[in-house]
Amino acid sequence: MGYDPSVARHLGFDPIEEAHRQWSKRWPAAADAMAATTSIMRAQQIVLGAVDQALRPFGLTFARYEVLMLLSFAREGELPLGKMGPRLMLHPTSVTNIVDRLEQDRLVARVPHPSDRRTTLAEITEDGRRVVDKATEVVSATDFGIGAPSDGELDQVTDPAGLDVHVRTRRGSPPRELAALASEFSADALVIGAPQRFWHHIAGSVSGWLARHADCPVVVVP
Repeated sequence: MGYDPSVARHLGFDPIEEAHRQWSKRWPAAADAMAATTSIMRAQQIVLGAVDQALRPFGLTFARYEVLMLLSFAREGELPLGKMGPRLMLHPTSVTNIVDRLEQDRLVARVPHPSDRRTTLAEITEDGRRVVDKATEVVSATDFGIGAPSDGELDQVTDPAGLDVHVRTRRGSPPRELAALASEFSADALVIGAPQRFWHHIAGSVSGWLARHADCPVVVVP
């Protein structure tokens, strides 16, 4: 289950602020880091919740949506399965499972490679194009979950421990943009929450790239 921004309003207090107070009593050296990490994960859940809600009417997860978009951008609307994983930063097994589901929904079809019998192509169907076009209109209207938040949502992503919170929107490769931001801010560390379901494949790839290339330590929080 994702984080519900209304929880704090129902409780009458911010649970992270209360957690920070309790940690400050027993583990004061780790209290600020705990609150910062939890706030990042809270913001992530808000973003993922908005994207999931936008895609749910189309029977899509974000991973399935990404596969459809990748194929729609291909010149012939088709790509070898082996090339899709690196472009999406997904494990080959995950690509196979996603294509299986999209094929069941008749949004993608497997077709033989015209010159290499060992290679199978994933091809977006006309139904797939219609679905992904409509889904893109809806999810774009949410700015992929990072549109202007309400005052209540801003309260939920602002850390109560007195930390400065900066929101940046960047386009491009997620790990490269994160690494660039970390360098710009001279960050002491990058903290990434590991999401559930299909998202953990993406998070794992991003964190692995950052661990090898970022100028600061990378902490992945399960």
